[in-house]
Amino acid sequence: MTRFAIRAIVAATVIAGCLGSGLLAADRANSTDSAAWSAQAAAGYLDGRLNWWMTWPIAARDHDTFCVSCHTTTPYGLARPVLRVAMGEQTLSSTEQKFLGNVRKRVEMWDQVAPFYPDEARGVPKTSESRGTESVLNALTLSAADAPSGKLSADARRALDIMWKEQLQAGDARGAWPWLEFHNKPWEGNSQYYGAALAAVVVGRAPGGYVAEPGIQSNLKSLSDYLLRERDSQDPIDRVMLLWASARLPGLLTAPQKQSIIDEALAKQQPDGGFSLSQFVGSWKRKDGTPLDPRSDGYATGLVTLALLESGVPRSDPRVNRSLEWLESNERKSDGRWLAYSLNENRDLDSYVGEFMSDAATAYAVLALEYGK
Repeated sequence: MTRFAIRAIVAATVIAGCLGSGLLAADRANSTDSAAWSAQAAAGYLDGRLNWWMTWPIAARDHDTFCVSCHTTTPYGLARPVLRVAMGEQTLSSTEQKFLGNVRKRVEMWDQVAPFYPDEARGVPKTSESRGTESVLNALTLSAADAPSGKLSADARRALDIMWKEQLQAGDARGAWPWLEFHNKPWEGNSQYYGAALAAVVVGRAPGGYVAEPGIQSNLKSLSDYLLRERDSQDPIDRVMLLWASARLPGLLTAPQKQSIIDEALAKQQPDGGFSLSQFVGSWKRKDGTPLDPRSDGYATGLVTLALLESGVPRSDPRVNRSLEWLESNERKSDGRWLAYSLNENRDLDSYVGEFMSDAATAYAVLALEYGK
């Protein structure tokens, strides 16, 4: 973005932005260059997590809707359409249909649905933060769902219109969005910069030439100005998000600026070819006092590799090739996910909360592995 595993009580960080298998045409060996990982297994994992999330009481919201989270539902919305294409599915899975129906309902009822976290319950400015965060996540979800068709739907356009209305027009953060803050930055966390970079990805990924529409150019300039203005003060993982956004918004970064981020990221590659999120978060320390996990993880490896590929570093580059090989060989065979480790606490990776980081890791791993195919 955004980014979230839970801190003292499960309810507190149900979102950092809450702020979120059908028919298989062929085995994974027939749809990628390698049989080392399974799209079917990844889709099964992501569908299973969404099915749990949609029925989890803590995720429930008004009007029979559920929270759209940065850690589980949003990565699902990015990766599931890609998996659908990779597996040759002709229709949306029932889970994806329910998920998109929830997002569309909240977009259509924007003036009636309550914010994820109202000021009355959580204190000022949680209403504003909730609206800003959700507007970006809704737009990302619906535009990603439209990508395979190449056309922007009316629902996605409405979500994008709402997103721009929530953009800050004044103050130090002008050009960004109010973003849910639960003091879990940088991931599982609530980084306003992450949210702004995610919004740039939304605009750049939206089908139908949306990025060039005259009516959004003023908003887009304000967003670009913010991303450039705040770039140097961010953690490296947020600059990776900026690199991804720049690939979708030509001209956002100069060639030297882009290369600087590429070099910074590649300098952190581990001997096994993967990347560890612990190396991209500066001096951040866990709240429980335990050391950050230094192992390569699916979140950092997936996101960094995706950003590198989208920014023009070829798959044939030995460093990118090694990171792709790490991803291909590190999907967990027992459940189809890639592991990632909480930055806030030393969690049980097989607990519902402990899997939040793996939800995002699995989505980014899929996006990197399938990029350009």
